[in-house]
Order: sequence, then structure tokens, then C-alpha cells
Amino acid sequence: MTTLMPEDIIFDENQDDAEYLGKGMRITIGAFVVIPLIAVAFAIPVAWGGWLSWLDLALAVGLWALTAGGITVGYHRYFTHRSFKANRAVKITLAFFGSLAIQGSLDQWVADHRKHHKFSDEIGDPHSPWRFGTSRKAIAKGLLYSHVGWLFESDNTGIEKYAPDIARDKDLTWMSKHFYIFVISSLLLPAVLGGLITWSWMGALTAFFWAGLIRIAFVHHVTWSINSICHVFGTRPFQSRDLSSNVAWLAIPSMGESWHNMHHVDPSSARHGVLKGQVDISASLIKGMEKTGLVTDVRWPKPERLAKKLKNPEDRFRLRGYQPE
Repeated sequence: MTTLMPEDIIFDENQDDAEYLGKGMRITIGAFVVIPLIAVAFAIPVAWGGWLSWLDLALAVGLWALTAGGITVGYHRYFTHRSFKANRAVKITLAFFGSLAIQGSLDQWVADHRKHHKFSDEIGDPHSPWRFGTSRKAIAKGLLYSHVGWLFESDNTGIEKYAPDIARDKDLTWMSKHFYIFVISSLLLPAVLGGLITWSWMGALTAFFWAGLIRIAFVHHVTWSINSICHVFGTRPFQSRDLSSNVAWLAIPSMGESWHNMHHVDPSSARHGVLKGQVDISASLIKGMEKTGLVTDVRWPKPERLAKKLKNPEDRFRLRGYQPE
């Protein structure tokens, strides 16, 4: 397959590995995209009105760390790319927190992402921003599509084809089929905690708003930015077959996922930020779990191998752990 570049290329909508996504599910997806976004629009006046407390911020940050980490360390680096090995308790814990991010069931998330890597920025990629061509109008349309539009496609990536290992795992299959439990829990947990800690209905309401809706919207849009922004803007220090790029200002909000160019060069690597100065919170979490014995067989990047893929040979001295011969 050739990399998508000509302006007249339109992606083929008919994929023989797709599963039909019903109207009801698309409406549900729409609700979980739009409602948190509406909450964001009201965030400033709500905060200005005094309905924002340190407890709300603490709950929002805490749940952000747990759910975003569940996506980056769990859904992405572990379940999709098998960057390390984990026991059953750790596996279930990562799936639990990833599911609380409300980005879809684990099996479907993994299938979509693996298909993305197989056809990255080519015909068949579920969410390439280059889908409609390379003109300014096409790229603008592609950015919107890759950020959120692709979620409403009627064709779903086939789980049996792209995530058979997830489908065979009884624990993960149960959690995927009962995804609605995690959706309800993710929405109610902030309200319950806020209400119990403050012992007031107002405490429950503001916690629901900030640590529920706002937190969900933030995690959603940061993750979706990797699909959109990190395939159009940024730098590309490594030679890759697609247009994946590094976006430094997204590094902390995405917990290291925005070092996307390197990730597409070495997808199974547990660390994406391999150059000195590149913050990768997810890699630090995995390193901590490795030291405590929670995970094993971690696939850390090999600097000598990566040095050969750098566009500028002088950048090899910026690689973590690189030793000149």
C-alpha cells in the first residue's frame, strides 16, 4: 500500500473486516461526546460563580490520573501492544481504570488501534486525518474526522480479526460486554465521593461536574488529539512509513503518548519519549511497576536500534542510554 498523499484519493468505506455499529450505539456515543463538551462550555461561568472547590480539583486530578493512566498504560501499551507482562490482578486493574475513561469497551478500543497501526495514514486507517486529501480544506475536514467524526461510522473494526487475544480472555470479555457498568461508575463515583466528603448535595453536584463531566471531556480530547494533531502537526525525528509526529505541549496531558513519531517506529516499546528531555509519565509508571514486581518482561527501547532510524544522525546523542561505539 502507498502512503496517502494525492488530493484526489478518498478512503474506501467498505471494509471486509468491519462489524455494523447500530444507530442506538451511535446515539450513545454522541451523548458521551457532546454532553461533557457542553459541560466544558459552562466551566468558566460555573467556576466564576464559586462552584469550584479544592476538593473538586483534587478529585478531578486524581480521577484523571487513574483513568488516563488506564488508557495509556493499560488499553494502549499493555493490551494493544503488549509492552510488558502482568498477572491477572494487574491486568484486571488496568482494564478497570481504562474502562472508567469511557472511551469504549476494551476489545473494540484495542481492535481499532491495531487496525490503525496496520494501515497508518493509508487506505484502511480508521481515523487518519489525511483521509480526504492534502489541500487545506481536506486537512481541516480530516482533522475533525480523525478527532471525533470516525466514532460515528456505521462500520466497526472486527474484534475477532484484530483483537482475538482479548476476545479469548474471559475476564476482559466480561468487562467489555458489561462496559455500561464502568460508564455508570465513572459518572457516579465523583458525585458519591464529593457528597460523602462534604456531606452535602452541592458537594456531590460540583464533584460530578468537575471530576465527572469535565474530567471525562479532558481525557477524551487529549486521547483523540493523538489521532488528529499528532498526525498533522509537530516534528518527525524518526523515519516512519506514515505521518505520525511528536507534539511536545501534549506530552504531560497525554502522559507521554504525544511522542507519537517514535511510537509508530517501535510500537511495542514501553517508552515513547526516548530523547532526552521528553517527559513520558506512562513509561515512568511502568518502570515503577517493574521495580515493584507488578509487571515483568518490559520491552524497553534499544537506543542502538533507534539511532539507525533517526533522520539526523547527530540526534543519536540525545537518545536515552545511547553509548557511542
